[in-house]
Amino acid sequence: MNTLFSWRSNKFRLRVVAAAVLLIATLAFTTGCAGAPTTVNDAPPDKSFIARVSIVGEISDVSDQYASSNDSYHHDWTNKTIDELIKNKRNKGLLLYVDSPGGNVYESDELYLKIMEYKEETKRPVYVYMGPLAASGAYYISAGADKIYANRNTWTGSIGVISGTYFDVSGFLKKHGITATDVTSGENKGMGNYFAPMTDEQRAIIQSLVDEAYEQFTSIVAEGRGMDAEAVKKVADGRIYTAKQAKAGGLIDDVLTEKEAARAIKKEMGDDNLSVSDIRFVPADDLFGLTGADPFSLLGFSLGSLFGLTPDEGLSGASGARAADDSEPKEGDVSRVLDLATKGDRIPLKYLYEG
Repeated sequence: MNTLFSWRSNKFRLRVVAAAVLLIATLAFTTGCAGAPTTVNDAPPDKSFIARVSIVGEISDVSDQYASSNDSYHHDWTNKTIDELIKNKRNKGLLLYVDSPGGNVYESDELYLKIMEYKEETKRPVYVYMGPLAASGAYYISAGADKIYANRNTWTGSIGVISGTYFDVSGFLKKHGITATDVTSGENKGMGNYFAPMTDEQRAIIQSLVDEAYEQFTSIVAEGRGMDAEAVKKVADGRIYTAKQAKAGGLIDDVLTEKEAARAIKKEMGDDNLSVSDIRFVPADDLFGLTGADPFSLLGFSLGSLFGLTPDEGLSGASGARAADDSEPKEGDVSRVLDLATKGDRIPLKYLYEG
């Protein structure tokens, strides 16, 4: 009797699972057909407007149309949006809301160049309003604006370059009787890997990359802020500044609330009736409000609960606590060090605040 009940119960559960999977697949297909990501433009029809575009999050080449948040930076979308604004005759200016620690040198410069292209082709003004953090690469992209405004609690600056962190695990491997050999076409081809100490020559090579990116950064600040290059370098030692300090150093124009900044912009443009209209990215899977959702939780249950498992147990029946313990690094765990050491030898240059 109990066996029969258990079999029927499991059969029922399997049917529910199948129905749930079918429903979730249908929702996913419908969402995909709905078009992937969309752009929401709050600008009033047939009226002139200032476009407010947000630069939020790390500036990198992450342009996932199914990203889990519409508050994250989307590089391709941002560049394409500025291209569309260039062609839009009703658009009268660009206001960038910046809340970012910076990011990759390449993407930061690409966005900066796109902003400058907007200015040069349209002859329209560009303004920046800084949120909680507008540092390093985020300041880089802001430097070309006609005016930079910041909240009184903004942190900005961090003008400088970082090439990443380099580990040398050769001593650890030697201790455990492991040797690593690279076969390269030159002694500097494998520089930056974790299997050997960095030579003085290799350090000098990487420093030259950092120095060149730094010179590019400071020259952009000097041009955008109308400052002497040497004056810029005096404040460009990588430190972070408060809004008050940044204004005193010539890095921003004024410390205002965002509403006060919007009024100042309209006054400068000579039209108090201009609207400041948000143009924002909406991820594909946010069209039905599914962003970040657990598909089965949408139906009011978890997959594990259908099979009588506790919330901390997966289909394997292993407890979440036990799995967490197993994932904790152990002292002398050679495999984890080897995994770290084989991540590759890419040398990323970043305009990034890592506070």
